[in-house]
Amino acid sequence: MTAPLLVVDAPSILYRNYFAMPSDILGTDGKPVGAVLGFIRFIMAEIDAITDARAGIPGPRAVVICFGAEEASYRVELLPAYHAHRDPMPDDLRHQFGLCAEVCALMGWRVSQHETLEADDLLGAYAKLEHAERSPCLLLTGDRDLFQCVTANVKVRFPQGAGKGVATVDPAGVAEWVGVAPSQVPDLIALRGDTSDGIPGAAGIGAKTAAALLEQHATLERVIAAAERAVNGGGKPVSPMSQKRAESIVGSAHDLRIYQQVATLQPVPVDRPADQETDWKGGAAAARERGMNRLAETLDRRI
Repeated sequence: MTAPLLVVDAPSILYRNYFAMPSDILGTDGKPVGAVLGFIRFIMAEIDAITDARAGIPGPRAVVICFGAEEASYRVELLPAYHAHRDPMPDDLRHQFGLCAEVCALMGWRVSQHETLEADDLLGAYAKLEHAERSPCLLLTGDRDLFQCVTANVKVRFPQGAGKGVATVDPAGVAEWVGVAPSQVPDLIALRGDTSDGIPGAAGIGAKTAAALLEQHATLERVIAAAERAVNGGGKPVSPMSQKRAESIVGSAHDLRIYQQVATLQPVPVDRPADQETDWKGGAAAARERGMNRLAETLDRRI
């Protein structure tokens, strides 16, 4: 078996650990470091999960840590409500983003950052590269939008609730989790909406109905065309389409196309990472210098 590339949605995993870790864990500068501590431990656990000595896999071939804008500027231009309802990032988490990037780089992990696009877009770009090379790739993220990247060799590692571990989501898993194929995920989001991102969707269209419409019509454009036929007297709507749903879809067709654009990951020029082992010694030194002594001791044991 070929060792996979591990690509990490840093904002997603940092936020997760910010709320999971105590806030009174401080670094040498007196500022909180709990989110970074939890983040590094989380990635270490992922590396352990990937490692399979019997199959000859010593771990991921490289680790990429992706950071990006809180919201891509082009998405806000398309949809001003995008992320508008979210609370600002806590100050004691914001400074940990830079700290996390520093420590990750000193551990031999590639830190990939973008000023105007989001970490999601970077994950998608690396997934596309690995797919083209027919090389295995794992995307570690808590964002189901990344399900659109899943292929035969690109899988999502999706953290679940407390005590449930991390699920590996393949193409069949995407269908099981959200009811559509990976390529249909942006269309699904457009139709049903995404409250966490501020995407309204079509009025009266929930997740199950949106998935059923896409199962029947395959794409958003075909769903809109079927709705237009029903509204314009071109035939009686066939379930799950109804006259009321057809009217809702036709009335919001322009907006639905915008929502689809917002939900679709954008291309980003990135270089395919070379194989790179984790530098446990460098990581231990970085952790110790920043006051994360217990983490340093844990990393020392990996040398």
